[in-house]
Amino acid sequence: MRALPAFAAVLLGLASSALAGASDQPPARFRSIGGRSGKLLAFIETREGLSELERAGLRVTIEEPGIYPFKWPSGWPASRTTIDASIILLTPFSAKQDGRIGSYLMGSWPNEGGVKGSSRAATYAATQAAYGLPRGFIKVTKATASTRVSEHFRLGDFLTKDQPNVWPKYLVLDLRLVDKLELLIDALHEAGHPVKGLHVMSGFRTPKYNAKGVGPGNRSAISRHLYGDAADVYPDDDGDGQLDDLNGDGRVDLADAQILVDAAENVEKTYPDLAGGIGIYPATAAHGPVVHVDTRGKRARW
Repeated sequence: MRALPAFAAVLLGLASSALAGASDQPPARFRSIGGRSGKLLAFIETREGLSELERAGLRVTIEEPGIYPFKWPSGWPASRTTIDASIILLTPFSAKQDGRIGSYLMGSWPNEGGVKGSSRAATYAATQAAYGLPRGFIKVTKATASTRVSEHFRLGDFLTKDQPNVWPKYLVLDLRLVDKLELLIDALHEAGHPVKGLHVMSGFRTPKYNAKGVGPGNRSAISRHLYGDAADVYPDDDGDGQLDDLNGDGRVDLADAQILVDAAENVEKTYPDLAGGIGIYPATAAHGPVVHVDTRGKRARW
């Protein structure tokens, strides 16, 4: 990929008068980069999405899938803070061949090959819009894993936790999830728990990785983690690798996890468009209690 000059912004501002019909307003979905929380710092776009920007009168310099700096065009009305914001051009889903992109092994989504002779999970997924194939993948290198997608979260937080020596990696991420997690932090603050952030124990899972744990009482074959809109999280301000003692009773247990659940419930009450799954996973030998949050589009509890 040809590197852009360090000073170059991806969006070079409203085009000159030579581009007749250029709009002085951003397309509707670009008018609130911050999301509901006001803390998002990225747009994730397909090539078609960039074409929408060009139709709005912008000259877009992105040539290859990747992560690029974003500058709010001076001709558009002021928006929320966009310092260090990024625009991410997705690698097309079609780039995955034989279950991998380059050396990065991903596997196949449940209904990727059609439903004939497929599993019950794949048959169900094929009938639900929420289980459609991802529109593409975020290419993440060692250098870009630290890219902020919001005030508290970076791309690397959501990567599948395998293939440690394989780069680049590829990620599916729905910014509605990130927005909900930011709102969850806010809700915890409002409830008297001023956490510094949330640790993402599990974010996106490739189908290959997810399949290792599929079974009764374990991972679902059509887990929302496959679709980039789910995360298992907990606050870990003391850095000990487990959920903090939020209620101050000297123990780390399900009562602390319930505080997260209650905060997530409050987020959904305020922002029903971010509805999804909320559930507690009890402690195991590998980890303490953890809370699952997703934005599947409808209420789910366990």
